[in-house]
Amino acid sequence: MSAEKGELDLSGAKQNTGMWLVKLPKYLAQQWAKATGRGEVGKLRIVKNQGKTEVSFTLNEELASIQDIGGKPASSFVTAPREHPFQLQSVGGQTLTVFTESLSEKLAIEGIVVQRAECRPAASEHYMQMKRRQIEESSKPKRQSQQIEKAVTTNYKPVANHQNNIEYEKKKKDDGKRARADKQQVLDMLFSAFEKHQYYNIKDLVDITKQPVQYLKEILRDIGIYNVKGTHKNTWELKPEYRHYQGEDKSD
Repeated sequence: MSAEKGELDLSGAKQNTGMWLVKLPKYLAQQWAKATGRGEVGKLRIVKNQGKTEVSFTLNEELASIQDIGGKPASSFVTAPREHPFQLQSVGGQTLTVFTESLSEKLAIEGIVVQRAECRPAASEHYMQMKRRQIEESSKPKRQSQQIEKAVTTNYKPVANHQNNIEYEKKKKDDGKRARADKQQVLDMLFSAFEKHQYYNIKDLVDITKQPVQYLKEILRDIGIYNVKGTHKNTWELKPEYRHYQGEDKSD
């Protein structure tokens, strides 16, 4: 078959290669990953005992020393259990296939799973010590206070006030500075503005009248309608009885 992307190499299926599907403890898989090059990670032992197959794995002594517990560096090294008996399980009538993917993203069948097993650590002093250390490390707080001798200048510095808070306070302060004009004077400015355009948002009306927002809204509720939907959503317009736009007939 060609090596085009998306095609499947079936040569492994033709060879009818039988493979084992084994579930490993997390710490054991992590120690295997530390083996340099193609170094030996341990020895697998398969024996017959009174007609029953017994399988066990012995971890290489060089990989038995664990420094990171639960993904975090431990305060001292811990020795992992070396002996790991297998608990064999049947495939259970299932058809399980092992696939691999090359750097060119080509998929290939490596073989058919003929045996399932679970690799478990043997109960020993080293195993109990490792589990105890895992519990201790997981119970430690994620963040701890630390006393420093001098100020840290390379990390993030807290600010007295954030920019969005400054802008909000400035807007609030500017709004409070606006003095309330006489209501009739504000009405004259509003009617003059609405003669030019039919719709305004509240920000534009504040800029035109120079009045506090709440005071301006009180006046607008008497003469205007606030659109909450449609094309002119969130804008104000005059009530029908107050409308008089440029270009319209000046008849009652």
